Amino acid sequence: MEKLDQLIPPRPFTHVNTTTSASHSRATILNPRDTYCRGDQLDILLEVRDHLGRRKEYGGDFLRARMSSPALRAGATGKVTDFNNGTYLVSFTLFWEGRVSLSLLLMHPSEGVSALWRARNQGYDRVIFTGQFANGISRVDTDCALLLNSSADLCQYLDAQDQEAFYCVRPQHMPCAALTHMHSKNKNVSYLSKLEISLFKRSNVGVEILENFNVINVSKCNSKFPMKEKCKFGMTSTIPSGYVWKDTWNPVSCSLATVKKNECLRGKFMYLLGDSTIRQWMEYFKTSINTLKSVDLHGYGKFQNQLAVDLDRNINIQWQKHGYPLIGSLTYSVKDIEYMARAIDRTGGEKNTVIAISLGQHFRPFPIDVFIRRALNIHKAVQRLLLRSPDTMVVIKAENIREMHSDVERFSDFHGYIQYLVIKDIFQDLNVGIIDAWDMTIAYGTNNVHPPQNVVRNQINVLLNYVC
Repeated sequence: MEKLDQLIPPRPFTHVNTTTSASHSRATILNPRDTYCRGDQLDILLEVRDHLGRRKEYGGDFLRARMSSPALRAGATGKVTDFNNGTYLVSFTLFWEGRVSLSLLLMHPSEGVSALWRARNQGYDRVIFTGQFANGISRVDTDCALLLNSSADLCQYLDAQDQEAFYCVRPQHMPCAALTHMHSKNKNVSYLSKLEISLFKRSNVGVEILENFNVINVSKCNSKFPMKEKCKFGMTSTIPSGYVWKDTWNPVSCSLATVKKNECLRGKFMYLLGDSTIRQWMEYFKTSINTLKSVDLHGYGKFQNQLAVDLDRNINIQWQKHGYPLIGSLTYSVKDIEYMARAIDRTGGEKNTVIAISLGQHFRPFPIDVFIRRALNIHKAVQRLLLRSPDTMVVIKAENIREMHSDVERFSDFHGYIQYLVIKDIFQDLNVGIIDAWDMTIAYGTNNVHPPQNVVRNQINVLLNYVC
């Protein structure tokens, strides 16, 4: 928490004019050339200014750098270095030849970032959960939450091992065990001032800084790229971690082979644990491997556990949702809900077992300590698993970026970015594979929490390269 608080210091402001302005900020290419070669680095110096044109003295703006060639279906992120004095270095590696457009978005000014950070850690009630209790023929709904400020009698649903709890108001004449279903809705609550809210109007989020920048022409020259080894567990991640070319993801530090899904997964037991962005993997497997048969587990709604098997090849793929908080306007059963750490603890594991984990989107509206605690508990469970079964394959899927303009206080990508940093930091000491979906979805320019099939396919191609 201290590390993060230092990263995002308070930036109070009294007028929008003193906040960072995309149109007044100045970007200059360092050492410009007429022609660039494939593999070159292109550096841009950004000096940010406020709406009155004055130089900013501090950093902390949330920026998103991307280069793309739509005709080549190519894209990659740029690396942003914050000098904390109002200047930034934005570096692009020119991965392909052709006409390349550069983009640098001011997602939120530093003042907005600071407001979001303060607001996020202030309250647990941006989302209200409703629990359904059933007892014989009677059914009662009550309020539930990670934290309830209520004098009413509460039911505590406690994970004894990790001391993580979820609470519901106890209905009269019913036991706590009568809780069967849950749904949630966004509550009309904000911890931002009117002035701060104005920074998150649609026109102020994701504003292009490189509006009048020329297209860069990249030539092949004599560029030779060294042969890279195949992607494997425990590799350190780079920024950017890869690039898209002709719709295909190419990692920077290793190479991907073409994998036949059916053969790669022969004899494999795959657990997909997490949110709907990893459920997309489950759905992709089911539609792209025609020998996989879905097993009806008689669940309920979108969050029901899923199982698909191929008996001839002995393939078993399961998806299950993560524990609370689980945001969903549709009602889901909580009888089968369990924390990921417990699901990992009850896995025997061996060389044909693959566990893929995705965590993040549902945590964005809650104080960051909820997410950090969960990530640490999962880390401990993975550590225990790899001690008793070092051959088990564990893959962490980072968060996807999502829609830029919807519900910024609750779901801004800034919250996701901080969680992405947390996950990378916490899991760096374990021999796990990281699928950098954050970097990939920016490179693809999807801006959709559930990216299209071609992006999901490329995420899974990285997974299969780790596995086989």
